[in-house]
Amino acid sequence: MPYRRLPNTDAARIKAMVKAIDMSMKLPSNKLAFSHLTLQKLNTLFPQFELVVMRQKEAYKNQTQRSKKFAEKTKRAKLYLSHFIQVMNFMILRGELPESDRNFFGLKSFERSLPPLMSDADLLAIGKQIVDGDQERQKFGGKMITNPTAAVVRVHYEDFKTAYFEQKNLQKQYLMAMQNTANMRSQADNIILQLWNEIENTFSIFPDEIKRDKASEYGVVYIFRPSERTQKAQKQLSEQRAEKLKQTNLNNKEKELSFSGQHF
Repeated sequence: MPYRRLPNTDAARIKAMVKAIDMSMKLPSNKLAFSHLTLQKLNTLFPQFELVVMRQKEAYKNQTQRSKKFAEKTKRAKLYLSHFIQVMNFMILRGELPESDRNFFGLKSFERSLPPLMSDADLLAIGKQIVDGDQERQKFGGKMITNPTAAVVRVHYEDFKTAYFEQKNLQKQYLMAMQNTANMRSQADNIILQLWNEIENTFSIFPDEIKRDKASEYGVVYIFRPSERTQKAQKQLSEQRAEKLKQTNLNNKEKELSFSGQHF
């Protein structure tokens, strides 16, 4: 026997509720296969659930669309920061800057390697040290570092920082939207369960196949097991063959009658 399968996705939940609401608009209330009370609950819950699902989709779309732009700004900030530090190290190596200048950037005076710039937290922390440190260094008469200058580095760092907090805010909105949807799923599942139970109970007086056909018109979903699908396919094939044979016999009979009439 096919088994009933309740919706397990938000799209399926919405589809199930829409189907029942559509039936309620086509038929008078006394002809519906579910109660007026259930219809009232459905009409109250559906627009709320549809709204939270729509907001979740919008939040996800906004986050994913901005993520590419954020990745580009992250890459550029990392590039300019690393180049600035490398140029500083080359200037120290050439004797154009003292080793102690590294201290302005929160770096050890003997440290010639690049600081870690792998995570967003690294970029935020080290970027601030670089742009603020160079401003402080020049107050004490430090030689300007160019290609890139600290001013250019600051522009890309600030762009990254703005995009970072925007992305964090979008992530927060998406998580909140997901939680709002999750909070309403149990209500949606309960109303669909009640709805389908009432529909099946209304049509319980009919044979199983007719009951399923009538319930399916209200959106109730039935799943055939693999063996049942094979049996159903074989049955349909047999019916098609029988119909084809019947039509062939009728055609042959018509030809015989036509031939007999002409001969007569």
